[in-house]
Amino acid sequence: MATTCTPALPGGTWTLGDSPVTRFGYGAMQLAGPWVMGPPDDHEGALAVLREAVHHGITHIDTSDAYGPRITNELIREALHPYPESLFIATKVGATRDAQGGWPTARRPEDLRKQVHGNLDSLGVEVLDLVNMRMGDAQGPRPGSIAEALGTLAELQRDGLIRHLGVSNVTAQQIDEARGIAPIVCVQNMYNLAHRHDDDLIDRLAADGIAYVPYFPLGGFTPLQSEALSRVASRLRATPMSVALAWLLRRSPNILLIPGTRSTVHLRENIAGAGLRLSDEDVAELDGIGPT
Repeated sequence: MATTCTPALPGGTWTLGDSPVTRFGYGAMQLAGPWVMGPPDDHEGALAVLREAVHHGITHIDTSDAYGPRITNELIREALHPYPESLFIATKVGATRDAQGGWPTARRPEDLRKQVHGNLDSLGVEVLDLVNMRMGDAQGPRPGSIAEALGTLAELQRDGLIRHLGVSNVTAQQIDEARGIAPIVCVQNMYNLAHRHDDDLIDRLAADGIAYVPYFPLGGFTPLQSEALSRVASRLRATPMSVALAWLLRRSPNILLIPGTRSTVHLRENIAGAGLRLSDEDVAELDGIGPT
């Protein structure tokens, strides 16, 4: 699958399976309504953001049929279908939505098959580029076997409905177990300057050619008020969020970013910010924030 990357797009590319994707991607979750439920207030604005992302050369979009539910997938389809050959759409399964906006787990084989077919239908495709098996809960990864859940997705992959498999919100032990079941092309976990618990894992995955996709790279980010981050941002005449994105791209070549936004202006700001040049001094100061 060919891809192009505009000069302004930071980070270059990484190959997921056999597909080159831009390391700076776009996460579609924010396009749904409040609490990721229902349609957006600005339907045309949501479509514009998706088209702007592709216009800037972004070839990696992250979504899920649970967002809305179905809303973000349907917006992606309306905005971009028929999809450019270079576009790579990653989705995830493992949870549904309830009437209260909760995220009840749904990992039984019949649940996962239903979710995969739901993503196929709402995105309007015959095969999904990437399906991440999400484990754990809102508080983070939880111990336990991933075998039955990932085994079901591996069956659907053999049936030709999924090209690549990934795992999300998982422990290192679950990653090892998953890799014994099927090839894994990416891991999607919580990680940013504040939450560095996966440092060793990122390096190990990079050595094995597996992508690491940090979710909530900015949200809930307490060091955005830290003196160290503020100093670096002030020195570079940039926002703390821009510095945080640039640090992630610098951290390891296998890190792929999927920051989300409802605004085309904010999208352009994120792209520009992620392209900041951090000096070794900047990085050392940011690394000093340390894990929490």
